[in-house]
Amino acid sequence: MSQLHESNLKRKLTNRHIQFITIGGTIGTGLFLATGSAIFIAGPAVVLGYAIAGIFIFSIMRQLGEMNTEEPVAGSISHFANKYWGGFPGFLAGWNYWITYVMVGIAELTAMAVYVQYWFPTLETWKTSLFFFILTNIVNLTAVKAYAEVEFWFAIVKIIAMCIMILTGVYVLIINPSLVDGATIKNLWSIANTYTGSSVFSGLFPYGVIGLITTMPIVIFAFGGLELVGIAAAETLDPKKTIPKAVNQVVSRILFLYIGSLVILLSLYRWNNLNASDSPFIMIFDEIGFKYAAWTLNFIILTAALSVYSGCIYSNSRTIYGLALQNNAPQIFTKTTKNGVPIAAILLSGVLTFSVVPLNYFIPNWSEAFKIIMSFAVICIIINWMLISISHIKFKKQKKLENQKTSFPSPFYPYSNYLSLLFIFFILAVMALSSKLSMTKQVIALPIWVLTVYTGYKLSKIKNIR
Repeated sequence: MSQLHESNLKRKLTNRHIQFITIGGTIGTGLFLATGSAIFIAGPAVVLGYAIAGIFIFSIMRQLGEMNTEEPVAGSISHFANKYWGGFPGFLAGWNYWITYVMVGIAELTAMAVYVQYWFPTLETWKTSLFFFILTNIVNLTAVKAYAEVEFWFAIVKIIAMCIMILTGVYVLIINPSLVDGATIKNLWSIANTYTGSSVFSGLFPYGVIGLITTMPIVIFAFGGLELVGIAAAETLDPKKTIPKAVNQVVSRILFLYIGSLVILLSLYRWNNLNASDSPFIMIFDEIGFKYAAWTLNFIILTAALSVYSGCIYSNSRTIYGLALQNNAPQIFTKTTKNGVPIAAILLSGVLTFSVVPLNYFIPNWSEAFKIIMSFAVICIIINWMLISISHIKFKKQKKLENQKTSFPSPFYPYSNYLSLLFIFFILAVMALSSKLSMTKQVIALPIWVLTVYTGYKLSKIKNIR
C-alpha cells in the first residue's frame, strides 16, 4: 500500500549528523557493559566474534542503504517491507522496530543508573533513571536539529575517548610496557581457561570454537542501532550523496572502535580475572591503577548510554510516524510541531519506556533484569535484519521488472542476502540450544510475538485504522 500523506519531517541532517547519530545510537551498553559477559563466555575470541558479525551486518546495512538511497522516506524498514513485500510485513517491521528500541531504551536507562552508582553507591537507581528519562525526552521534543547536534557531540566525546584509550594502550604495549604490570599483546593468546574443571584450553580460543559460537548473540546486541542510518534518511539533506557515504564509513568506524578497544583492553589485563557482570572497560582501568582514567571513562560510558537512549527516542518516534503515514498506526501520529517533531509519536514511546522507573524501584538488583531485556532486544533486532534482507530481495526484483538501476547497489546480491539470512538463523539456533545463554524462552517467544503483531494487524483492518 502506498503512503497516504506527505512527510512533514524537515530535511536538515548532513553527513556528519547521519554518521554520528548512527555511531551514537550504536556504541553503548552493548559494548561497554554486555561485553563482560561475552568475554566470560569466549575469552579473547570475542574479538573475532565482532569481526565476523561485522561482515554480515555491513552486508545488511548495504542492503538497507541501497533502498534508502533510492527512496529516503519516513519509516525506512517498515516502508520497504510494506511497499515491496506486503501489508503485514510492513506492519510487523514497524512495530517490531519500535518495541526493539523501547526495550533498548529501558536497558540503557537502567545502565545509566548503574554507572552513576560508581560515584554514588547508595543512590537509588529509579531516581537516576527518572532524571535521565526526563532530560533526554525534553531534548527530543525541541527540534531534529537540536537532537542531531546534541547527539553529534555525545558521539564525538565517545569516539575521542575510545581513540585516546586505544592510543594509550598502544603507548603502553609498544613504548612503555613497564607502566602496567603484565601488559602484553600475548595476553590475547597465552592465557589458559581457568573457569572450568573440564577440558582446559589456552590461547585465543580458551573455550574452544563453541565459546566463540555461544557468544555471538551477545555480540549482536552491541551492533543494534546501525539501522538508524535508514531511519534518518527522511530528514537527510542530499540523500543520494549522504546515505552511501554514511553507510560505508559508519560500519568501518564502528568495527575499528570495537575491535581496537577490545584488543587493547585484553592486552593490558588478563581476561580471566574479569567479572562477567562488570564493565570490562571500567574494571580494567581500575585494576591497572589508572583511577582517574576509570573515573573519566565511566563518565564517557554514561554519556554513551544517554546518547543511545536519545537515539531510541528518535528512531521510535520516526518509526511510529512512518507507520501512521502507511495507515498502520492511528493518524494522530502524523502530527508534527512547526519544527517537524512528531510529538505524539515521541509521547507514545515515552509512556511505555517510563516503565523503567517502577522497574528499578521494585527490582533494584538490575543484573538479571538487564539480561532478560537484552535477550528479548536481540530477538527483535534479528527480526529487523531478517525483514531488511527479504525486503531488499523483493525491492531488487521489482526494480529489475521496471528495468531500473539503483545508484548504490548492495554487493554480491542476492548471495549476500541469503548468507545474511543464514547467519540470522544460525544466531537463533545458538540462542535456542546454548545452556550458557539461557535464551531458549526468548526464542520460543519469537513466533508468539509475531502472532501477537499479526492479531493487531487484523484488528487494525477491522477498526479501519489502516
